[in-house]
Amino acid sequence: MGEEPNDARPEPADRVPGEDAPNQNQNQNQNQNQGRGGSGQGGPSAPDPRVGPAPEAPPWAPARPAAAPGAPAAPPPPPPAQPPATPTLAFGPPPETSGQPAGQGPRQDPRQAAAQPAGEPSGPVPVGAGAAVPGYGYPQSGPATAPGYGPPPGYGPPGYGPPGYGPPPGPGAPPPAQPPGPANPAQAAAIGLLNLSGLGLGYVLLRNWIGAALCWLATIALLVVALPADVDGVPVGVLVGYGVVLLAAAADGFRRGLRATLRIGTGLRRLALPLALVLLAVPAGGTLAYGAARDEAKEEALLARLATADERVKSGEGLLFERAEPLYRLALDTYQDLGTKHAGSRAGKLVPARLDAYYAQLSAPYEKKDYCKAVAPLTHLRGLSGTLDKDLLGSRPAKADEPLAESLYECGTAALGVQAADPSADKSLNALLETFPKSDRATRVGPAVREAIKTRSTALDGATPCDAVVELRTISTTVAAMPDSALGGASGEAEAAVEKGDFACGTSQFKNKDFDDAATTMTQFAKDHPGSPKAAHARSIAIAAEIADEEPEAGKSLPPAKAPGGAKMVMVVSNDGPGSVDLLYTGPTTGKITLNACATCTKYPGSVFLDPKKIKACTGPSSKYPKATLLLPAGNYHFLQKRAGTGTSSAGDTKSSKTKIEPGYSYTNCLYVTSGF
Repeated sequence: MGEEPNDARPEPADRVPGEDAPNQNQNQNQNQNQGRGGSGQGGPSAPDPRVGPAPEAPPWAPARPAAAPGAPAAPPPPPPAQPPATPTLAFGPPPETSGQPAGQGPRQDPRQAAAQPAGEPSGPVPVGAGAAVPGYGYPQSGPATAPGYGPPPGYGPPGYGPPGYGPPPGPGAPPPAQPPGPANPAQAAAIGLLNLSGLGLGYVLLRNWIGAALCWLATIALLVVALPADVDGVPVGVLVGYGVVLLAAAADGFRRGLRATLRIGTGLRRLALPLALVLLAVPAGGTLAYGAARDEAKEEALLARLATADERVKSGEGLLFERAEPLYRLALDTYQDLGTKHAGSRAGKLVPARLDAYYAQLSAPYEKKDYCKAVAPLTHLRGLSGTLDKDLLGSRPAKADEPLAESLYECGTAALGVQAADPSADKSLNALLETFPKSDRATRVGPAVREAIKTRSTALDGATPCDAVVELRTISTTVAAMPDSALGGASGEAEAAVEKGDFACGTSQFKNKDFDDAATTMTQFAKDHPGSPKAAHARSIAIAAEIADEEPEAGKSLPPAKAPGGAKMVMVVSNDGPGSVDLLYTGPTTGKITLNACATCTKYPGSVFLDPKKIKACTGPSSKYPKATLLLPAGNYHFLQKRAGTGTSSAGDTKSSKTKIEPGYSYTNCLYVTSGF
């Protein structure tokens, strides 16, 4: 043809002889292909201005023999058969075909060459002949104007062709930038999951040491805060912050790893995703391990609380319940909290046994038959059903009913007649009647009280009636504080016994020459029992005891209960002294009279040198002196005058005397006062 092909170029000066034939063959094939696959025009197409001149063959390329004019181009020999490649999971750009020079397309399978129609060229297609091979930057077939037409990469002047090709950099120049690979979601997911493990391994694969260090620092900070595990655990803010760091690292790793080229072998690429999934067990396992450690810390803390409660219970052993009760209350609060809110814990499972021990310790006084001391702790145990969880207590409170009833009965009956008993008999017995009104021991209260009265009444005839009457008075006070319906008439028996006891005590004191106490006892008896048939006799004994306290001879025997019969002599008693005067007498009969004061009477001089017989008392007009008349049976009498205090005499002035009253006589008795000078 008359026109020059569009890839013609001046022949270089260093052209190797014999290279024309291959180039001519290539041009002929190109022209033929253009003639078949062109736009239908007979002539060649115009040169594409986007395509530069074809690169020259390197000087070391072998010379090809020239083809005969008009002869078809001989196809290149087919490549050796290769087994089909097994698809594998890999990351990064596809590896280059081994044994294939750069700038050439992929080898053609011999089977495809055999299936190619006759007349079609086989083997490598000349440059500029068509469409581009996938993954390469130059066309394989088609017209010269097709996109991508031009020389294969690696040829041409520096900077010509795709990035990364050209002459090698000089000394000290930075290496060319690695072109980004295609998007690889599996690789990105693996790197994100590796970062999500908290170990920063995704950054390690990317060789991003700063990101890996940040992940390590975050994990170390979490471990410092979390370990050792305690009951409160890790603060919520720390957990949230650490979670944000992990999620940010995972997202950043996914972004960086989507088009990154990893510098690891194929085996490691295959293991990256499974390893990432496996390493997700690290935070999960760490969470489980920390949860287990925290649970153990909680168990230890609960056991420590249980031990503290046990120590409080033990420290109350041997103390009065009133002093130990605050410790017991604190221990019970702990037992309830552990037994209800933490029932599944090791400490919670030990609470029932601790409650059994608690009941045993507080019931110890009852087991030792120290009934009064057992009442308070047993009452406490019985009342726990109103303060502690009923399911936790079970039937334990009911076990205290019988011991408490017995303790109240025994403590109350033992206190009958005991004046200093604490608690008093009425307190214990009333508690029994109120708490267990239908119990067997409640029905035994009345008989027990009556028996106590009877026992003390019998003791009145013994040597210590005064002690017995004190007990009877105490029993009477107890009976008065209790309901009559429960005692069955014991109150009347108690009053009669006290009356009998008071009289017996006064007479015993008189006989034992304890005249002052006898006078006090009998005077009180007459006041307490004015309607008693023994009231008059008690007053006589009190007067005789008062006289005998000044004149012991007057207390040789008890005054008679009744005055003797027969004749009675008259005795007129006059008061010739200042102030009123009481005259007490005892003998065959006993009594007391009171004379009013004499307004004009004074003391008589009582010099030691003056004979009392020379004192002329009561010698004035009889109307001047206050008088009283006594009717006395015959016998020996003792008199005691007790003068009230005045301006000239002191209170309590006493004077005793004795007189014999004979039948058929009348007597006068003048009472006066001497001054002692």
